[in-house]
Amino acid sequence: MNFLARNAACATVRAVPRGSRKFATDATGGDYFAKRQAIQEHAQASTELWRKISYYVAFPSIVVCMAWVYNQHEKELHGGKLPEAPAYEYLNRRVKPFPWGNNSLFFNAEVNKDMEEEE
Repeated sequence: MNFLARNAACATVRAVPRGSRKFATDATGGDYFAKRQAIQEHAQASTELWRKISYYVAFPSIVVCMAWVYNQHEKELHGGKLPEAPAYEYLNRRVKPFPWGNNSLFFNAEVNKDMEEEE
């Protein structure tokens, strides 16, 4: 009798939740599709952000660093000074003098040729 009662109890327990069970292939999807869409939108926004950072920050930084290293290398080859620029007649041509002198307003003695010395 104990055997029959136990089997009957197990059968009724197994039969009750069958109608209320939710399957993964539920057509409504519930919250799953909304979460999936949010993840895709976040991934697109994040991809665009890092693409812009790469194009507008990383690549120009690499170019600036390459120019700086090349300039330092040229200085090292010529004893700590940049090589002398060729004296072409069309470079630094002054038809009318500047009010502040022959040098440009942004004159730097380490980089630019001093035009005051030529006179």
